Amino acid sequence: MIDYIKGTLSENTPTYAVVEACGVGYEINISLQTYTELTGKQEVKLFVTEIIREDAHLLFGFLTKTERSIFLLLTSVSGVGPNTARMIMSSFSAAEIRQIISSGNQRALSGVKGIGSKTAQRIIVDLKDKVLAIDIAGIDNLPDNEAVATVGVVDNEIKQEAVSALQMLGFQVSASSKVVEKILSEQPDMPVEKVIRLALKML
Repeated sequence: MIDYIKGTLSENTPTYAVVEACGVGYEINISLQTYTELTGKQEVKLFVTEIIREDAHLLFGFLTKTERSIFLLLTSVSGVGPNTARMIMSSFSAAEIRQIISSGNQRALSGVKGIGSKTAQRIIVDLKDKVLAIDIAGIDNLPDNEAVATVGVVDNEIKQEAVSALQMLGFQVSASSKVVEKILSEQPDMPVEKVIRLALKML
C-alpha cells in the first residue's frame, strides 16, 4: 500500500492533482481544501489512500494523515462512497467536520450533495465517538487565499474551471453554469475554489 507520494506538482485542479515522482505522473483525487493549499506550490507531499475497484484504481490524496483518517472514517459508513466523502471534505474543513459530527449537526451534513437525512444521521451515530479521538491540531484554520487563482485569470476561465469541477463532482453542466454565472456576476474577483465551494451550497 502507498502511504504518500512526494514529487513535483505538474497539474492542480479543484478535483485532482498530478504529482510526478521518479518519472511517473500520479493522478490523485483531492478536495477543494487540498486544492487551495496546493495552489502555487511546486514540490508537494500527499498522503494517499487507494480505492481499488473492478473498473478503476483510484488514488485520493490529503495534506495530512489526519485528513486522510477523517476520509477513511467517512467511507467506513454504509452509503458513503469516496466521492461523497470528498464532497463533504470539500464543503467543510477537517475541524468543521469533527465539530459537525460530534455535535450531531444533522442539518449541516444534509446540506451536502448526496447526503440525505438518513445518511447524515448514520454518519453521526457511527462516527460521533470516533471523530473525537482524532487530533486535528494545526489544521483547524486553513489559509484564506483570497488572491489565489485571480491574477491574470479572466472570469470566463474561472467559470469553465468551476463548471468542469462541479461536473466531475456529479452536477449537471446547465445547472452548474447558471449558479457559477450568478456567483461571478455578484463577486467577479472571487477565486475559483471559493466559487466552487459556494456553488456546492447553492446547487
